[in-house]
Amino acid sequence: MFNKEVYVKRREKLKSQISKGIALFPGNVEAAFNYPANTYSFRQDSHFLYFFGLDHPGFAGAIDFDHQTDYIFADDVDIEDIIWMGNQPTVKAMAQEAGIENTAPYADLANFIKQAIAQGRKIHFLPPYRAETVLELSNLLNISPSEIKSNTSEELIKAVVSLKEIKDEVEIKEIEKAVDIAYLMHTTSMKMAMPGIVEQEIAGTIEGIALALGGPVSFPVILSQDGQTLHNHYHGNVLKEGRMMVTDAGCETQNHYSSDITRTVPVGGKFNKRQADIYQIVLDANMAAIAAIKPGLEYRDIHFLACRTIVNGLKALGLMKGDTEAAVKARAHTLFMPHGLGHMMGMDVHDMEGLGENYVGYDEVTKRASEFGNAYLRLGKKLKPGMVLTVEPGIYFIPALIDQFRQEGIYNDFINFDLIETYKDFGGIRIEDDVLVTEDGYRVLGKPIPKTIEEIEKTMTEPREWIKMEGFI
Repeated sequence: MFNKEVYVKRREKLKSQISKGIALFPGNVEAAFNYPANTYSFRQDSHFLYFFGLDHPGFAGAIDFDHQTDYIFADDVDIEDIIWMGNQPTVKAMAQEAGIENTAPYADLANFIKQAIAQGRKIHFLPPYRAETVLELSNLLNISPSEIKSNTSEELIKAVVSLKEIKDEVEIKEIEKAVDIAYLMHTTSMKMAMPGIVEQEIAGTIEGIALALGGPVSFPVILSQDGQTLHNHYHGNVLKEGRMMVTDAGCETQNHYSSDITRTVPVGGKFNKRQADIYQIVLDANMAAIAAIKPGLEYRDIHFLACRTIVNGLKALGLMKGDTEAAVKARAHTLFMPHGLGHMMGMDVHDMEGLGENYVGYDEVTKRASEFGNAYLRLGKKLKPGMVLTVEPGIYFIPALIDQFRQEGIYNDFINFDLIETYKDFGGIRIEDDVLVTEDGYRVLGKPIPKTIEEIEKTMTEPREWIKMEGFI
């Protein structure tokens, strides 16, 4: 938890944007794993954490815009809780750590909301993503669960996005801490990527590094030699020489800020010529896109810069042909990179995605595309200093998509399908970094993680490092 002034300042900023009503922030509750007393590791709601900072189940926060007052609703532990968990601070004491003096038992929340509704005051709330929260909001607001989504507050969504999309120094420091843990996760993954190793051994090892040094992984580990499947969570393959292994993984810090890094390496530690040729194109796209980042530029334009870089590289290998601009305009490149260049990052690895990607990545000026490939760009709007985003171009040879594009016959002027047939066994490559938009450009966050061909090959020959706790916990 940060100093209480951080949370006070965040709530004050929100009050400056919304003048009437009450913002209700339900925290998360425990979720049963396979029976009630056996629960998943608790993860607090990110928006509750952002404004209130209290990482405990069964809490709710409220901000009264009319009276400029903040509240915490929660129950103190009883003797049964103390037996199992030990002594716990009071709700009053915890709330004061977030700069809040007004506390009440959780049961009082229902009457608090009921009175506000009776007075004709608007209750602002964000889109819930857990069934328990939907049901609780339904009970508190006396509306059907099916109507919760349609009653979320667009005013609150836009205000929260405007605050959370700009990271302050304490947030940037946390994200860098998460990237530094990801450095150990990814260099370990590289060193383990040898023929005969089962993917699960590597995935489990790097998840353990996250848990040892910070918190849980920021999303389920994506690790596979079948990298043509963009989010491959199957870890049962035995690694074979001649294949490329994609590792897309990051962690959370104890304050729940995330990293999201992808590296792709040759099984066995040496790139063959075909692998090196494709890899270098992706690396060129990654580095060109990062170099172009600056305030005022639409991220959508940087996405298409990366796409042109990929087309030019594939043309040099004979896999694509024709005019580069025409190929990108026709979306021929989406055969190889059917996803967007990146997304915002912060307390959530896809920051604020639950509020709606169009609110987070787009605005009144920059509208989202609807066609295949381009529609998958999560972030398209103009960049601002303080934004943290991912840059993750890739090239994938997806047999089913190759067959579909060839059958449609609409990209014959741009794609050499006969040559591409020989790449159906290739897999995929993705390279991803986490980048801060600065006042005059960009800064790649955290300790540099090997990504050039030379750096990767060198790293894969080195012994695994002992995990050192200093500087993380």
